[in-house]
Amino acid sequence: MSKASVLVVDDEQDILELVEYNLSKEGYRVFTVTTGEDALRLARSQLPDAVILDLMLPGVDGLEVCRSLKGDPTTAHIPIVMLTAKGSEADIVSGLELGAADYVTKPFSPRVLTARIKAVLRRDAEGQEAETSTVAVGELSIHPGRHQVLASGRPVELTATEFRILTFLARRPGWVFTRQQIVDGAQSDDSFLPDRFVTDRSVDVHIVSLRRKLGGCGSYIETVRGVGYRLRDV
Repeated sequence: MSKASVLVVDDEQDILELVEYNLSKEGYRVFTVTTGEDALRLARSQLPDAVILDLMLPGVDGLEVCRSLKGDPTTAHIPIVMLTAKGSEADIVSGLELGAADYVTKPFSPRVLTARIKAVLRRDAEGQEAETSTVAVGELSIHPGRHQVLASGRPVELTATEFRILTFLARRPGWVFTRQQIVDGAQSDDSFLPDRFVTDRSVDVHIVSLRRKLGGCGSYIETVRGVGYRLRDV
């Protein structure tokens, strides 16, 4: 059973008890608080693995808590699932723009909420593993966590967009991707909004720049006529 810890923030005691009961059954360690101020204090002292956060809180509201946690380097990595009676698109987008990982609207199914927590924790673990794993293809070496690229041992300076495109292709060498798939795959993990610098039409420009900057390793990026691009499996 999971030993992960979850902080639940809600000003309704019956909600806290319901969520705590269901998460505890799944083996999670659960902390509960009823105010935004207490949520910030406990999150910074206990560093939970995930936070379930109601937006409608007295005093410091949920959006401000989310903004504070995501703006603090010590807590920015903690995935946040918004739990709220607010179901409008604007409220959901506001939370996601601040860095929340997911949302569940009230009334909710405890099983669904538990499944969402499992999913965000799984994605978080996979993301951390990916950030610390070097991607190597031939003479090309990419370290996502360090935002570092070496081509035949030579450091290569790439823009954030170029780096994401290269990393996306390098994770599946030999696979052919359409321009739209590259656009989707190169979106920033830090934002739920589209990256205005990556469009279907701009992919070709980024590929040309990548080939030039990678020097001899630039030939690894192959054009597949009528389809898109792939990074050759060297």
